[in-house]
Amino acid sequence: MTVKKRRVFFNYEKEEKWLNEMASKGLNLIRYSFAEYTFERGTPGEYNYRLELLDELPTHSESKEYMKFMEENGVECVDSYLRWVIFRKKAIDGPFEIYSDYESRVKHYQKAASLIGIAVGLNLFIAVLNMNYSTFNLYLSMLNWLLVIILSPVLISYLGKISNLKKEMELHDK
Repeated sequence: MTVKKRRVFFNYEKEEKWLNEMASKGLNLIRYSFAEYTFERGTPGEYNYRLELLDELPTHSESKEYMKFMEENGVECVDSYLRWVIFRKKAIDGPFEIYSDYESRVKHYQKAASLIGIAVGLNLFIAVLNMNYSTFNLYLSMLNWLLVIILSPVLISYLGKISNLKKEMELHDK
């Protein structure tokens, strides 16, 4: 039996946490499309989920090689959306961390921050551009301002994590 849930996440860490909470209740993700998660009932806590932003689209040869490598290490690619990939691994196999060193964690946060930063910048530009025109444009501008307000704290939190990880990396390198 499948269960569908609709949710929108702007922060991948919160999405990952939610997916793992669902898995702990026995709902295992089997499919994702924009804002719609399809789960299958299973054993509670059977899987651990991780999200990753790839450098290239999943259809790119480098991404395919990477996903094959992950599969060879007991990690299943559940689904992908644009460059985001949802991985899962059996909980019985132990902890599931994609990024084990500071450098790779910093790189991942930088990729996510870049993506969010572009979205914030683009929405800010469109919001300002549409402020002086028709009523429709004013509504569009308000929508863009709302997205700037929603995405900015996510961007700031990612930048803070990058900074903290770099500080920790410097401490461990000394």
